[in-house]
Amino acid sequence: MATASASLTVPASADRVWNLIGGFDSLPDWLPYIPTSTLSEGGRVRHLANPDGDAIVERLEAFDQAGRTYTYSILQAPFPVTGYRSTLRVVELDHGARIDWSGAFTPVGVSDEAASALFEGIYRDGLRALQATLAG
Repeated sequence: MATASASLTVPASADRVWNLIGGFDSLPDWLPYIPTSTLSEGGRVRHLANPDGDAIVERLEAFDQAGRTYTYSILQAPFPVTGYRSTLRVVELDHGARIDWSGAFTPVGVSDEAASALFEGIYRDGLRALQATLAG
């Protein structure tokens, strides 16, 4: 199993960050790579599309409002992995917040290193987009 992670510290309150990213359907609010999101199954499954029109379907596995964290799995996506499970977490700091995004998965047809680099890039780019949204 391979892993990937990225973190970002921002000068915004954890509550402000969580209010922006904590909704399972909120990716289009801060992540330009995901322009649309539609929920199904009572809000536990999100149907996403990337700019190329590729379908990405993810299931909410765990949600903790007080802990500002949720975990999700990928049911369908154009990525060379299976068994993908990821957690997005917002941690309160004295003068801001830290956002941690991490995942574990089994690569298919690519090396562990290549799969990890792919998702580290996705997480890093996503956190940069979040930083820009918070600054705007």
